[in-house]
Amino acid sequence: MKRNLAYALFVMLIAVASCSFTNNAPDNFENDDKDKLLLDLITYVLEKIHYDPIAINDDFSVGVFEDFIEIIDPTKRFFIQKDIEEFEKYKYQIDEQVKNTDIVFFNIVYERLMQRMDEAKDIYGEVLDTPFDYNLQENINVDYKELPYAASKKELKERWRKQLKYITMGTYDTKLTLHDKAQKTEKIAIEGEAVEIESPELEAVKVDSSEKPLTPQEAELAARESTRKTLFEYFDFIDDLERKDWFVQYLNTIVDEFDPHTYYFAPDDKEKFDASMSGKFEGIGARLQKKPEGAKVTDIISGGPVWRDARIEVGDVIIKVGQKGDDPIDIVGMRLDDAIKMIKGPEGTVVDLTIRKIDGSTTVVSLTRDVVELEESFAKSAKIIKDTENFGLIHLPKFYVDFEDYTERNAASDVAKEVERLKQAGMEGLILDLRDNGGGSLKTVVDMAGLFIKDGPIVQVQSSGKEKEVHEDKDERIQWDGPLVVLVNELSASASEILAAALQDYKRAIVIGSKQTFGKGTVQNVMPLSNIVRNSEHGDLGALKLTTQKFYRVNGGSTQLKGVSSDIVVPDRYSYIDLGERDQSNPLDWDKISPADYTPWKNYINYEETLAKSKVRMANNAQVALIEENAKWLKAEQDETNVSLNYDVYKEEQSKDKEQSDYFKKLQDYDSKLTFTSLQYEQELFTQDSILREKRDRWHKSLAKDVYVEEAVNVLRDLKVNNIKNGKLASVKG
Repeated sequence: MKRNLAYALFVMLIAVASCSFTNNAPDNFENDDKDKLLLDLITYVLEKIHYDPIAINDDFSVGVFEDFIEIIDPTKRFFIQKDIEEFEKYKYQIDEQVKNTDIVFFNIVYERLMQRMDEAKDIYGEVLDTPFDYNLQENINVDYKELPYAASKKELKERWRKQLKYITMGTYDTKLTLHDKAQKTEKIAIEGEAVEIESPELEAVKVDSSEKPLTPQEAELAARESTRKTLFEYFDFIDDLERKDWFVQYLNTIVDEFDPHTYYFAPDDKEKFDASMSGKFEGIGARLQKKPEGAKVTDIISGGPVWRDARIEVGDVIIKVGQKGDDPIDIVGMRLDDAIKMIKGPEGTVVDLTIRKIDGSTTVVSLTRDVVELEESFAKSAKIIKDTENFGLIHLPKFYVDFEDYTERNAASDVAKEVERLKQAGMEGLILDLRDNGGGSLKTVVDMAGLFIKDGPIVQVQSSGKEKEVHEDKDERIQWDGPLVVLVNELSASASEILAAALQDYKRAIVIGSKQTFGKGTVQNVMPLSNIVRNSEHGDLGALKLTTQKFYRVNGGSTQLKGVSSDIVVPDRYSYIDLGERDQSNPLDWDKISPADYTPWKNYINYEETLAKSKVRMANNAQVALIEENAKWLKAEQDETNVSLNYDVYKEEQSKDKEQSDYFKKLQDYDSKLTFTSLQYEQELFTQDSILREKRDRWHKSLAKDVYVEEAVNVLRDLKVNNIKNGKLASVKG
């Protein structure tokens, strides 16, 4: 079961339970057992309010059964086959238990899990008492989902042995490599009195010389002890969890069967959600997704510690977390919320993250936690100079808004300001960059689309059992009527897809990017459960975020699952990696409704010709070909799940991976020869804000290496627009 992008893709529409719903609720939910009360409330709300409530039947029961067991034991190192067989008598009964607010299945699984976790403490201790033989020719399959449960406790212990050997080998390699480097340094010192150290490898020896070099036997023992300490701290952390924490996971397994964006927030989690919507929190500035192999980075917040450090990227997986000076704790198999609690912390404290890069290599990144302010989530612009022509780029990371006061800063008004500033700077074409934009406010989408078209429908919204609503731009003013390109990728979602789809359907903009966008075409509301229950003795009951509507393009097609297909497809390193709504658990289906009444924009003279020329350029671009090659290699690395536990083989594979990784580093050497500058108002701010200057300099350098931006500029140069200005035909230079 996956809880993908649970925090990365925030709600499109925030709402509190309406008075009519509260009044129509049953007179009371008089259950003294809080667990049963929550189950009763949540299932009631889902059945009454969810856009497409599923039948709570045997299929539902099987889904909850399989997903709950998978999520609490993802690496299959606690339960044995006998446990699963005992649980299976409830496999087709959970639906009835839910209807009757019966939690027998949860209680039995929870109690057995606690028992098996206690036994696991003895197992890992016994395994780590025996040295690992790294000369053995043996493998481990890290595709835990396909792995059967151990048939016996003896087999389970062997599974622990291989998993712990796998976990420990990287530490062993690090300590042994230090020994080998020290020997090499000593040899050089003996053979020559004065040796100038130039190689990076020998430089590393100088840096690490404070740590005592270990013999192979000492390195093996030290690696095992490091793993022992990590597991002790992990189980100590697990022991601090309360039964209610596990029950929340069970509730979320139930609601996840409805769709991947329906989620129950316990009171503490609701507070975190509210903090995230406020735009300020303390942490590292990254959003994470639960995966069997650890916590996957799905989004990096500009301006935060991860962004400033620049060593962690989307797709990397955090596998261990350590506080400054302490050995790291293995978070593989840990609940995402628990891992996040370890990663977050007070401003100024240090966290050590062990990262498995998307190319398979492992590294440790130390970050100083900070107050992460989402200033960099606001719209920002850059002027692009190519030869004698000027173009503009606006980067919009999200569709932000103050829900209590729309007149405050919001995405649409900020983009309008940047468009005006770019026009004053002589812009001849505009790039709207929506890559990695996970969505936001629906109203800002409608207002923003209106900046580029005369008027008309922008998006259709369908509620269950109701007539569709058409959201229109009614302002006939056009802020920018020149050439327009929209950049997207697989992580452009929700509101981003609505805007890209509208501008594409109107043929107002050419969309460049991945084969398709994320594919999230649903709206969620957040409903505090305490609003339903009068005078509950249980206090705050948390909230339910549930799907209540679907989006549709003006042409009638849904953005759900299919997303938006780019007019010009450009590969990126994620092209072959599973991302998007289609990779979520239980996504809603794609469908279509009747189109809205709209008139495509007809001011481009050579729309189809421009598309054809761009496709030819992309097919012959060496940088694009290298990106495609890199994407295929990353997919192959991800698909390799059979890992050798022989040290010589491990080192050989590490060497090959490093060689290949180094080969693809030349992607960063690309130079588009475009010049990027900040607008005048920002340059004036630089005298007082050196951090802002650094941020913009780094951004401009990355844009100069961006082949997608380069092609967007080429498309803008090719597009010719019929604009009658001052009585004559104006066109962009070709």
